[in-house]
Amino acid sequence: MGVSPTSPQLLFGRVPHVTDETSEQDFDHDEFDNLDDDLDDDLDFDEALDAEFGSGFVQLDDDPLDDDPLDDDPLDDDTVDAIEAAQREMAEARARLAVVPAEVVVINHVMGLYELGAIHLSATPPDLVQAALAIDAVACLVDGLGDRLGDEAPTMRDALNNIRLAFVQIKGASAPAGSVD
Repeated sequence: MGVSPTSPQLLFGRVPHVTDETSEQDFDHDEFDNLDDDLDDDLDFDEALDAEFGSGFVQLDDDPLDDDPLDDDPLDDDTVDAIEAAQREMAEARARLAVVPAEVVVINHVMGLYELGAIHLSATPPDLVQAALAIDAVACLVDGLGDRLGDEAPTMRDALNNIRLAFVQIKGASAPAGSVD
């Protein structure tokens, strides 16, 4: 599995370096709120990342698309400016996300999948196949990660049980009379 053409690794030429060490640092909301101010400084973005998060990033090749045959046509200034602006915005979003604990992001994804399942269950008629996929994805995360989800783990288990119950009730109500699965 390689890097897709739209992946941030290609856009920024940077990949976070993962170590075996686990950070015990608490989430500092003030640090998160001040991140935008720090990124607006005149520092090069690489320097800003290193200043904010340490030098735990690995620099990739400056231009991984050097061999791209489409590079023969130069881009106009407006296109270059738009690409650079998009790269800055993506870099700032990644930097903001880097300070959020992973459990918060994972829980947000769990709730997004929960909502997706609920949307398919509440459709007319209910789309049970799509709902089941979303609910199974919630179960993979909630059951698979268990207490690693932190203080919200019991809430996530309750949510999973509730949507499973709703699925069974809706499936039973939408089944034709006399049918057997």
